[in-house]
Amino acid sequence: MKKQRSLKILRVDPLHPTHDLINEAALIIKNGGVIAFPTQHLYGLGADAFNADAVNRVFEIKRRPDDKPLLVLIDKHYDLTRLVQNVPYAATRIMELFWPGAVTIVFKAKHILPINLTAGTERIGVRMPEHPVALALTTAVQGPITATSANITGNSGCSLVSDMDPLITDKLDLIIDVGALKGGIGSTVVDVTADFPKILRQGAVSEKDIFTAVFQKR
Repeated sequence: MKKQRSLKILRVDPLHPTHDLINEAALIIKNGGVIAFPTQHLYGLGADAFNADAVNRVFEIKRRPDDKPLLVLIDKHYDLTRLVQNVPYAATRIMELFWPGAVTIVFKAKHILPINLTAGTERIGVRMPEHPVALALTTAVQGPITATSANITGNSGCSLVSDMDPLITDKLDLIIDVGALKGGIGSTVVDVTADFPKILRQGAVSEKDIFTAVFQKR
């Protein structure tokens, strides 16, 4: 009889995460694992964005179509040098006003990124998270991590660990549980790969606020 795997759940203070617990989760990611962790509104799936095998596990766990790219989280602007070909003026203005926060910016991706991460689009969505645990985790990993929602593709995301589908949790290496997240609307997604920024998804930051940030005089 096959022994059932025991899933470890770390209960973490959402506002003041302890270094030991965050480092434990970060080590799993560095070693190619996949964890669930809190983003601002929902729980997400975290993996090393530069580890193609770990990224592939995220796709398999979510049953995500392989033509749908994953966004990544970073903890400092310098990390963009590893991810994107260039940082246009529009992106700089958006980052100045809304990072850390609920805006994901889509850049032209560097060719060194795993092709499954970008789904062959040559684009990469990047966000600097506002949630203290997500930011601390990204800092501890010392590199970008994936942040797609912890649900089967097509199903609703989860603001509580207890609401996660067993089809998801059975395949995870760890869960960081901070209790109930606020749920609600996700990040605004802005594509800056062309001459004029384009809103790909309406979200927590309004289109008006985005374009005001980009075009207002300093």
